[in-house]
Amino acid sequence: MVLPRSAVPAAPSPPSSPHPLRTRSFRLLFTGRTLSLLGDAVIPAALALAVLEATGSTSTLALVLACSMVPKLLLLPLGGVVGDRFDARTVALAMDLVRCATQLLVGIELLSGSPTLWVIASVEVVGGAAGAFAMPTGAPLVKGTVPPEGLQRANAAMGVAHSAGRVCGPALAGALIWTVGPGWAFVLDAASFAVSAALLCAVRVERVTTPRSALLDDLKEGWREVRTRDWYWTSLIGHSAWNGAAAVLMTLGPAIALDRLGGKGTWVLLLQVGAVGLLLGSLAADRIRPRRPVLTANLGLATYALPLVLLATDAPAPLTIAAYGLAQAGLGFLGPLWETAVQRAVPAHALARVTSYDWLLSLAAMPLGYALAPLAAAAWGPEVPLLAAAVLVGGCCLGTGLVPGVRRFRDG
Repeated sequence: MVLPRSAVPAAPSPPSSPHPLRTRSFRLLFTGRTLSLLGDAVIPAALALAVLEATGSTSTLALVLACSMVPKLLLLPLGGVVGDRFDARTVALAMDLVRCATQLLVGIELLSGSPTLWVIASVEVVGGAAGAFAMPTGAPLVKGTVPPEGLQRANAAMGVAHSAGRVCGPALAGALIWTVGPGWAFVLDAASFAVSAALLCAVRVERVTTPRSALLDDLKEGWREVRTRDWYWTSLIGHSAWNGAAAVLMTLGPAIALDRLGGKGTWVLLLQVGAVGLLLGSLAADRIRPRRPVLTANLGLATYALPLVLLATDAPAPLTIAAYGLAQAGLGFLGPLWETAVQRAVPAHALARVTSYDWLLSLAAMPLGYALAPLAAAAWGPEVPLLAAAVLVGGCCLGTGLVPGVRRFRDG
């Protein structure tokens, strides 16, 4: 999903083995993922502008976004089964090629000067479905290209790539939109997926033999792997609460910034500080190995309650911006710790299915937050949903500390 000051002891990890980027297969995987993440980072702004220019309707934009999100949510468990049943590298490569084709088709539509809405919506459905099959392959690919002692540093490197995309993506999107138009942003994203697929062809991933069974049995086995680990499913509740709270902040925060915190410049600064915090948290995860990684990660995630409370209580803008940067640093630190814990604790033959449930619960909470936040704000004012979200994310993430499995989960 800055490490909080807690009683959990931590120490810098000794460089006992070469960095995973010195391993050829992981280096190729990292390069491909970095390029595709950067390409994806330019799409939200380009898609929003393209649809609004073509239709002038925010409801149409919401429909197009739903065309991508709905199939992704519906198919994620099936994507986990496919990722476990077949070679994760092959699945990821195929989905890269599918997403290359979909983004290229959208780019051609926009460059034609007369884009057709139903074509864009249909392509987004296909792209969302491809994402459902691609996302669960991430953990098996990292685990299959890196030795066990290098997993946390490999996940931290992936986190840094994601954070860098969040920092550089909007700037690149703006440059493309204002110079050559939003269509070329989709062409760039298509090219990034093509390069990623080409690099995956050269990646060697440790093969895992998965017993074949009926689809329903595979789904049940994946869920059994989740529910029998109290540290896992209780943490998923915290992750889901975080994503729902983030949706509330993203929905109500801009208006509060315009009305009370100094205007749109304050909101842009808050987002940029958050992106930098995310990057710093990922960098910290490369060097710090807390003895209780799941507990520490969840405590870091709980810091997201701080900016929610400050936005609700008319706190000064600098304090709110700093709190948001701290919260995003907690998220950046969570990701590598959590992914490493899961990769080490979950059997390789069930890893894609287990991570698909994480993605499912996390992504499903965001539309709920987007829908409920404006309704609650209209009825009771923005302070109520912001404080409710703060209590929810703080309570769920801190509450995992009461779970025996979370407290007992040790590094390694």
